[in-house]
Amino acid sequence: MRVPLSWLREYVDLPATETGRDVQAKLISAGLEVETVEQLGADLKGPLVVGQVLTIEELEGFKKPIRFCTVDVGQANGTGEPQEIVCGARNFQVGDKVVVVLPGATLPGGFSISARKTYGKTSHGMICSSDELGMGDDGTHGIIVLPPETEVGKDAIELLELVDEVLDIAVTANRGDCLSIRGVARETAIAYGLPLRDPALIDVPAPNAYGYPVQVSDPFGCDRFTARTVTGLRPEARSPIWLQRRLQKVGMRPISLAVDVTNYVMMELGQPLHAYDRSLVQGTIGVRRAQEGEKLVTLDGVERTLHAEDLVITDERGPIGLAGVMGGANTEIADHEITEDGVNGTTDVVIEAAHFDAVSIARTARRHKLLSEASRRFERGVDPQAAAAAAQRTVDLLVLLAGGTAEAGVTEIIAPSAPHTITLPAGHPDKVAGVDYGRETVVRRLQQVGCDVYGQDELLVTVPSWRPDLVDPNDLAEEVIRLEGYENLPSTLPKPPSGRGLTHRQRLHRRVGRALAGAGYVEAPNYPFFSEQVFDQLGLEAGDPARRVVKLVNPLSDEEPALRTTLLPGLLGALRRNDGRGSHDLALFETGLVFLPREESRGATHLPVDRRPTDEEIAALNAALPEQPRHVAVVLAGAREQAGWWGKGRPADWADAVEAGRAVAREAGAELVVRKSQYGPWHPGRCAELVVVADGAEQVVGHAGELHPRVVKALGLPERTCAMELNLDALEAVGDGVPQAPGISTFPVATQDVALVVDKPVPAVEVEAALREGAGELLESIRLFDVYENAEQLGEGRKSLAYALRFRAADRTLTVDEASAARDAAVALAGERTGAVLRG
Repeated sequence: MRVPLSWLREYVDLPATETGRDVQAKLISAGLEVETVEQLGADLKGPLVVGQVLTIEELEGFKKPIRFCTVDVGQANGTGEPQEIVCGARNFQVGDKVVVVLPGATLPGGFSISARKTYGKTSHGMICSSDELGMGDDGTHGIIVLPPETEVGKDAIELLELVDEVLDIAVTANRGDCLSIRGVARETAIAYGLPLRDPALIDVPAPNAYGYPVQVSDPFGCDRFTARTVTGLRPEARSPIWLQRRLQKVGMRPISLAVDVTNYVMMELGQPLHAYDRSLVQGTIGVRRAQEGEKLVTLDGVERTLHAEDLVITDERGPIGLAGVMGGANTEIADHEITEDGVNGTTDVVIEAAHFDAVSIARTARRHKLLSEASRRFERGVDPQAAAAAAQRTVDLLVLLAGGTAEAGVTEIIAPSAPHTITLPAGHPDKVAGVDYGRETVVRRLQQVGCDVYGQDELLVTVPSWRPDLVDPNDLAEEVIRLEGYENLPSTLPKPPSGRGLTHRQRLHRRVGRALAGAGYVEAPNYPFFSEQVFDQLGLEAGDPARRVVKLVNPLSDEEPALRTTLLPGLLGALRRNDGRGSHDLALFETGLVFLPREESRGATHLPVDRRPTDEEIAALNAALPEQPRHVAVVLAGAREQAGWWGKGRPADWADAVEAGRAVAREAGAELVVRKSQYGPWHPGRCAELVVVADGAEQVVGHAGELHPRVVKALGLPERTCAMELNLDALEAVGDGVPQAPGISTFPVATQDVALVVDKPVPAVEVEAALREGAGELLESIRLFDVYENAEQLGEGRKSLAYALRFRAADRTLTVDEASAARDAAVALAGERTGAVLRG
């Protein structure tokens, strides 16, 4: 909300020495967020005067039309002679009154004016537009043409009110009253302890039976509707300069007199109004809900299909406006037009000042993506008691400025309602703030806000109509605290009880992140929203459990309405974006929640706010939420090891993805079984299934490997992209919660190498498991270091697996016989389980 200081002073007698910065400080102390104070005309210096165009000579031979003008500026130039000025604008003619800046002046932005030769003539100044003077948009996009009665030679800086200070206030959603000069003036008066001249306190005639007929069919959506009629308006009447300038200062563009007056009163009192051309309204004005599929062309020229919940203004033909949002084009005020028969335009208007349901207006504005100044105020709360005063103020201005006649008929339809009252213990604000305010201070501050207060220890407070945000005792306590000054609250350091540190889950989460970061991965958190279309791109089968998703009722984006069931879409999207920006060697990871719908869908219960929910109520709420296990995923592409003087480097492959899974399992203290598999987005020949044993049963917790070429192509990924995803919660459940430090022995290691020949289909992991079990406790580590295939030496369908076995005892140096016996036991068990034989 932009508030000119000059307008504010009309309602509050601020000291003459008070500047915009001073008022800003006071309002901020009272709880209003004044973001900036704009200094209008701070760098403007005259002479800037009113002139009358005497002659216009069209200059030929230039790329654009140029005019050489002589302008009478009176004695402002010191000689009284006409001022010669070159101008390119064409929206003025001989006899028009214009704004002239003379040599020696400075315009906003530090633009100095001097006599200069241009287009073969010497121009002694400029004829000004509104943009050049920093006035904002006046709708003409050309030279300012002043009313004919304006005096030649008059100081235009004073005439156009070019010097002012404007406070820009960020009004929060609960303070709709401050979206008006009246509301901000009230806050200013309280902050300074000065009386307020309330512009809404004017004489308003009582409603009678002669007003324009109105029928309200939905009193919940519209609980108050005031209609007034003004006839005999002069179509050629223009908004006076002071009115246009005030609208420009608050950020609105002057349009026509009738529209400008309704906008002016809205900014002054906070009550949105609408003016209908009476000659275009047919029959009774009605207020009702729209019929599904009805059409309405709004003032912006767009035909809108209405929803059954939209509140509309109607006449006998149907909708003529979206209530509280925007009027219809079929009753629009017509601009004046000069014809052979005289001046045509709107001469009779019907003024609407109504109060609509805030929620209904907010939904309609968002449904039609049509946010307006009116809807902005209605959805934040408008004073219903101000409707009649706003209508009267509009009528008075139209009669004054356009020569109209106010008809005696007054229509006012009011739905019965009682004022809102709150019972407040007198000491409640003291308890909330920790400050002893006392009853007198509490009563005084609430009365300043506009409340009626009765009682002693228990105060009965009647909330003013312009503060719908005051609904309970805490709201009233906040009013007392903010007006007494937040800066006066004592500063007390909190004394929290000693904590128990991070939970086991949090510690595991951090260890996993550190481990992956140490392995060269970069964390890339993503939003948990995605489109179900990605399941087809990932190649998931129709019945895959991951395809069951939780959909949001009000998503941030209609293209991504579902909560993720896997981390891969977000990570692969991050990898694709980075690759497209030139980073081709990528290793990314993410840990986060996925959302899995429960088999039985339940509705969430509303928890009470006046007490702590019971354990049963909390359990019922949790039961309605989807399951949210924590996953960890990595994606890789490009080079895993860079080439250099140290070697050739190598690209990332499926083994790196598998090793990332093993690194995560080590941090969780879980034993991970890796075996060949085929699933979803992974390449059928380069996909590993990651398994843990829980309660004696195997559980698949993830997959790793290289992505399928079809998936790579569908998602636009680099070739040979690899990925891994694990259920971190499942790993935590089977893992040892205590981190194990590596054991260090002072005794030497004994290394034994074995080469075993097995059938090609036998997985190396099964051979390794048998060797590990057969070797017993002396085995420290085992590593596959060679795979050899040669039909001539090994036989058809056979392969050789070479393992390095490291043996060590914690209490002695192993003998050769002990190491050999452990090796032989390992080979024997591997032969028994997999058919392996020692390579000869």
